[in-house]
Amino acid sequence: MAKWRKTGLSLFSMSLALSMALAGCGSNESEGTSASPAPSESPKASAPAATATTAATATPAPDAGSNLKPAKLRLVYPGAPQKDQQAVTDEVNKYLQQKLNTTLSIESYQWGQWDNKVNLMVASREAVDIMFTAQWSQYAVNAGKGAFLALNDDSGKYGNLLKKHGQDIIKSFDETILKGSQIDGKNYATPALKEMASQGGVLYRSDVAKELGLEDQLQAVKKVEDLIPILEQVKVKKPDYTPLFLRDGENFNAHYFANWDYLGEVNIEGVVLKDGDETKVKNRMEHDRYKSTLKITREMFTKGLINKDAATTQLSTNDALKSGKVFMIVAPLKPGKDTEVASQVGLVGNLKQVALNAKTTATSETAGSMLAISSTSADPERAMMVINLLYSDKYLNNLLNFGIENTHYKKTGENAVEPTAKTVDYSPGAAWMFGSQFLNYIWKGEAADKWDQFKKFNEGSHYSKGLGFTFDVNEGIKNKVAATITIRKQYDPALDTGSVDPDKILPEYAQKMKSSGVDDIIAEKQKQFDAFLAKK
Repeated sequence: MAKWRKTGLSLFSMSLALSMALAGCGSNESEGTSASPAPSESPKASAPAATATTAATATPAPDAGSNLKPAKLRLVYPGAPQKDQQAVTDEVNKYLQQKLNTTLSIESYQWGQWDNKVNLMVASREAVDIMFTAQWSQYAVNAGKGAFLALNDDSGKYGNLLKKHGQDIIKSFDETILKGSQIDGKNYATPALKEMASQGGVLYRSDVAKELGLEDQLQAVKKVEDLIPILEQVKVKKPDYTPLFLRDGENFNAHYFANWDYLGEVNIEGVVLKDGDETKVKNRMEHDRYKSTLKITREMFTKGLINKDAATTQLSTNDALKSGKVFMIVAPLKPGKDTEVASQVGLVGNLKQVALNAKTTATSETAGSMLAISSTSADPERAMMVINLLYSDKYLNNLLNFGIENTHYKKTGENAVEPTAKTVDYSPGAAWMFGSQFLNYIWKGEAADKWDQFKKFNEGSHYSKGLGFTFDVNEGIKNKVAATITIRKQYDPALDTGSVDPDKILPEYAQKMKSSGVDDIIAEKQKQFDAFLAKK
């Protein structure tokens, strides 16, 4: 693993390091669980997190709602639609009507449809209030299009929404973490309070591995190619299983696995290495790790180790595991990720994880999961109030993320829960998207010292040279950016899943990107990045 280098850290880096060091410390009332990475708490977060956690464990009495006019809001995010979504939405709205005289329409869209859905909503100016976004999900591009409101704009139409209605958000973060998700000084979304280190690896069926005598081999894996002989044995001995499930965005070239730092939106070409120290922005095709990863993945695909529909499937990795016939998936890791996912997919005790790269921290972590207020919102102030509750209201946060108590989960302690027969009917796997994960419950099988584990996980992370920088898609290049994103969407899914021969396809891909102005984009990204580095 790359070592954490202290030399030359910026004020941002030092402050963020302090926030990481405090993750999980202090009150045991910050315990929780999530469907994805859990949070690191900043120095300012400690007291508010504890206060929020000791708040409602049952529905609190009505308060501010009676003083507000009625409002109807719409929340959209990526994820598989849930069987019991309406029942949970009804409970959410009972509570929000008491708290804020507000009702919320909650809509999830399959991961494979998400990018296109967002593009359509933005292009048609569809009425939306709260929208999930992230550095890897066109955050910078859509902010540049005016799709999101600036939340900290004192001169904006609605004033500084964060100061007016987002005090629990502000209290949850050190100021420098909020700055880490800004574009040109503006917060166009609020980051989720979660871990600030990233690591890629695989999750595998430990029960199957044990049955086939593969456990020792799996725990000895150090690099991607080491997986091939293991997956080959699964294919022979479990012919009805998919040895490795890959899909667009969830493969060995995913930013969390390959350690690409795109210095902003991950669909815009031009990277530095998160686990390296060079500051020269390059096309991924110039890096040996990109080419070698494509060849290894292609080998796996031609050997029948990867699902044949990997380039086109809209099935999420969690839903693939739920099928019961998938041995392994690629995933962003953290302590207890295997236990978390197992509880979501009905495989408690039967998943394990193996890390396959260095721990790193970049803007992709500080801006890796956010909630934005759409510029089409009819009531941005109320939307800000709802988002703010997700950072302070334990009852609402867990209701949205895990469903109804005694239906979708059963409490076994103040902050501990276990699955029920109905857990599968509401398990959106989206806790990492919504507010503070410190408010989440701990699920059966998870470590009681979960937050201490996160503290250790965040320590020793290699800081990307791009930490705190977000590329600004300006007028001069926005058309070229749009053109190259279209081309990437045409080629990346098939290449990254091994579905096509890179030796044949890469030259064609490279030429189309060049013709569409990728060199100009990288030059502009380098220019902005150099200016950022000069100010540090």
